[in-house]
Amino acid sequence: MLTETLGPVLIANRGEIARRIIRTVKRMGLRAIAVHSEADADLPFVREADAAVLLGPANPAQSYLDAAKVLEAARATGARAIHPGYGFLSENAAFARAVVEAGMTWIGPSPESIDRMGDKINARNLMEAAGVPVAAGTREPVTDLSLALRAAESIGYPVMVKTAGGGGGIGMSVAHDDEALAKAYEQAARAASRFAGDALDGPAVLIERCIERARHVEVQILGLPDGRVLALGERDCSVQRRHQKVVEESPSLGITPELRERMLAAAVRAGEAVGYLGAGTVECLVDADAQDFVFLEMNTRLQVEHPVTELVTGLDLVELQLRVAAGESPDLDVRPRGHAIEFRVYAEDPKRFFPGPGVITTWDEPVGEGVRVDSGYESGNTVTPFYDPLMAKLCVLGEDRADALAKGRKAVEAFAVAGPKNNLPFCAELLDDDEFVSGDYDTALVARMRGGRA
Repeated sequence: MLTETLGPVLIANRGEIARRIIRTVKRMGLRAIAVHSEADADLPFVREADAAVLLGPANPAQSYLDAAKVLEAARATGARAIHPGYGFLSENAAFARAVVEAGMTWIGPSPESIDRMGDKINARNLMEAAGVPVAAGTREPVTDLSLALRAAESIGYPVMVKTAGGGGGIGMSVAHDDEALAKAYEQAARAASRFAGDALDGPAVLIERCIERARHVEVQILGLPDGRVLALGERDCSVQRRHQKVVEESPSLGITPELRERMLAAAVRAGEAVGYLGAGTVECLVDADAQDFVFLEMNTRLQVEHPVTELVTGLDLVELQLRVAAGESPDLDVRPRGHAIEFRVYAEDPKRFFPGPGVITTWDEPVGEGVRVDSGYESGNTVTPFYDPLMAKLCVLGEDRADALAKGRKAVEAFAVAGPKNNLPFCAELLDDDEFVSGDYDTALVARMRGGRA
């Protein structure tokens, strides 16, 4: 049935996630088709696919973000399904609709679900109506500074200012007073204009109460064709620089068993509220002191950090995505075991976290029991400045957190990368940081490690 419904599968992405999806697609007996830009022609994912199609120049707008070119590649190769990975077109409802209208299977949630959760303001209003806790904040887009100032006065400082659309922490900042709010609003408004440049009423900005000592904890959900929504456990994503994740782990040490159960139940309600289908993530902010949480956003795609859940559950989330897209509703016995940690290996300066692309002259991945590396590169490849600088994800699974930390130290030390700048020295530093090792940390950890500059 899978072969008839899905094969071949075109992967509308690049690098490590394209390579990872190709691995599962081929294991399931399906043909994997890659698309790539001129800059990525020599990367491993292109070679490992059963077929590959050149989309265009390095510029994402002329390659990976060109929906018409991706659809044409699918038609030309006889693809019957498209897996978008994460980023690029993965949360583009118009593209998802175009895939379905072309008679292909979209390996993801419905375009309607993507639309409903893609705008943070609409999403938080919908979640509040479904009984999911949300922070005090604006229920309508904030389109000018005067509205922002009135909202902050009503909510009370500090506030978090962010774009209503987009993700990855772009345009997000905290304001503690009116002067800081003016700067934060301007930054968010510029980012919002990039996401919705044709908005007639001004850029859409969201303002919420800021939880200062917060942990970022997310729940992996899976919506099934029979209507059930399953919670597959949580991931702690509190190690961040510039509001962007660097290290994730599961289970989270920052929540009690009682709070975990409440969060899992809320995530299921969130999925049910939008008739969610496939793999998705409900992201929350946890008040570490009060042991309470609020909804942050929902990502209607596979997450970068999905290997953390795979390691502790033994599930293959890409396989589940494929089976759900084919109409299957598998019965799962979800019993997380052990402790998993993922380290994102970026081509960036380990001190200031600025990108540092270049030619890879050495690439030697660690191996061993409980060690997993999802990589997009190998020796001789070039990390270009055109895309996110993520090179690989180094993951470890231990019997408990102490074991995972020990395996992480050995694996980070054994991972040899030369050529581009890389953040492995930061990962080693983090593994020796008393606050991280204790497990009692929050989203400001990296900023404290860098004197407030991250």
